Parts: sequence; C-alpha cells; structure tokens
Amino acid sequence: MTYAFVFPGQGSQAVGMLAEMAEHSSTVQATFSEASEVLGYDLWDLVSTGSAEDLGQTAVTQPAILTASVALWRVWCEQTENALLPAYMAGHSLGEYSALVCAGALDFKDAVALVETRGKLMQEAVPEGEGAMSVVIGLDDDTIISVCAAAAQDGVVEAVNFNAPGQVVIAGDAAAVERAGVAAKEAGARRAMPLPVSVPAHSSLMRAAAEQFALKLEATDVHPMNAEVFQNVGIDKVEDIRDALVKQLFSKVPWTQIVQKLAEHGITHLVECGPGKVLCGLVRRIDKSLEALTIHTPDTLLTTVEAVSASVQESPSCGSDDENS
Repeated sequence: MTYAFVFPGQGSQAVGMLAEMAEHSSTVQATFSEASEVLGYDLWDLVSTGSAEDLGQTAVTQPAILTASVALWRVWCEQTENALLPAYMAGHSLGEYSALVCAGALDFKDAVALVETRGKLMQEAVPEGEGAMSVVIGLDDDTIISVCAAAAQDGVVEAVNFNAPGQVVIAGDAAAVERAGVAAKEAGARRAMPLPVSVPAHSSLMRAAAEQFALKLEATDVHPMNAEVFQNVGIDKVEDIRDALVKQLFSKVPWTQIVQKLAEHGITHLVECGPGKVLCGLVRRIDKSLEALTIHTPDTLLTTVEAVSASVQESPSCGSDDENS
C-alpha cells in the first residue's frame, strides 16, 4: 500500500467549509447532525452561517474540524466502496482524534465530546490574552529552541509545533512569546508572525488542562484499530492511546518527523482528509517526493480517487501482508 491519510488540526476551519461537498453527498450534513446531538447546538448551521469569531472559539473549532474530517472520510469510503482504505494514518495535533476515529479506535460521538472538553479545558488553563502562539519561518529547530530558552526569562515560551523544516510554532506566555519573536528575527528568521489564538497549545502551560482531561479519557472506550496511526506522542511506538492523548496536550507536535516516518514505510501519496489543504503545503516542504492530495471538494475527491487507485495498481506491495484486511 503506497498511500496514507493525514488529518489537519486547528487553523483549517473556515465559515462555509464543506458546502460544496454537502451538495454532493448527504453524508456531510448527516455527520454534522450526529455531532450536533452531542454538542446541543446546530454545528452545521454555525459552520455554514456563523461568524469567523464564533467558529474560532477553541471549544467550537475542535469539534467542527473533527466532524468535517470524519464526514470526508465517510464520503471517501462511500465513493470507493471501502476498496481504498489506507494502512496508515496520522493527524496534526487535534487531527489525531480524527485519525483515531477513522481507524476505529474511538467512537465518533465519544470523540466529539472529548474534543469539546479538550477545547474548554485548554481555554480555561490560561486566561484570555495571557497566552500566545507565533510561527517562526527561516530558522533551524535547534536555533529556535535556544532562542526560546533565552527569551523565557521568568515566563514560558517553547517550540511546540515542528511543522516543516524552517517552520516552527512557538507558544507560551504572551510576553515571552513576543520576546522570542523579536529574538528570532535578530537571529536571522525571515518572519515571526503571531497566530490568531490565545491558547498556548502543546506548551507546558497545558499540564493542568491535561490532568483534568485525563479523567474524561478514563471513561472513554478505546477499540482495536483497523489502521496504524502514527500519534503525536510516541509516533509508531504508542502503547496506551489514552496516555498519549493526555501527554499530547503539553507535548510538541513532531509533524516533520511523522511525515518522514510515513515515507520510510513506503508511502508515496498523502491524502489530506479535512477542510482545506494546510497539511499538503507542509508535506511538500518536508519531502518533495511525496504527492499530497486533498478530498475537500467533489472535484478534488474525484482526482484523488483516480490518483490513489493508480498508485495502488502500480505498487508492488499491493495485495501483500502489509495491507489491512
């Protein structure tokens, strides 16, 4: 098998997302209806007609992206009649939950409740305006880590998302993140740009949220998976999914390493299963030999089905013991 599915995290949301796909398949709105039952409000209406500010609230964004990704996965399964199911999956931060649902480890409705709680706890962990995240472009990982250590002073600022070579997100106390941004530019960064979020995700400031989230996870059933998921914590050596998800809240996202690991497993095509194409851009920066594809519109779905079908037919491993039964 030569392809894997990857699932995006926060930042991929947009008002009106999946509108075109919803006209193509009733599965989209049906999936959002399932999520709405859990959330207690009409998620599809909010995604379709709400404001960007409303959709950008962390406790709303997380279930919205999860639901959009799972809806697209279901459309893919219908379109291909379950004949093109990947052996490997991975998700960027929040996207890990989408991957676990699509791999069968988590029930969809359980995951919706989990990520809503996750978002609320993350927001409550650091008061509005006191946390920040910025993306630094043009410095190597070690330099950014050193810059953060020097800029922290009496606060917290850490390199948290290793998205691609030369693109790393930093997070922590707002003042420390600002200092680190200035220092990064002085060290030669092309850009150090604040992100429109106030939650310092994946930084050590999320440890309190993780402790509370662990209680929610304890009551969640985890099932055997029908695909291998490269998780953010442990990547391909995860022994306890619940423990990995708790640690994920305050641990770095090694996305570059995850994509490289997929390539080492013989993957040639990565299919981004979610709204937009953020991960496709990162994949091309990490490994130009990988073909990055999307399925968020009817046209891209058709193109990707054709490309993946051809990939499977050409693969010498097709039909081998590496595939899922």
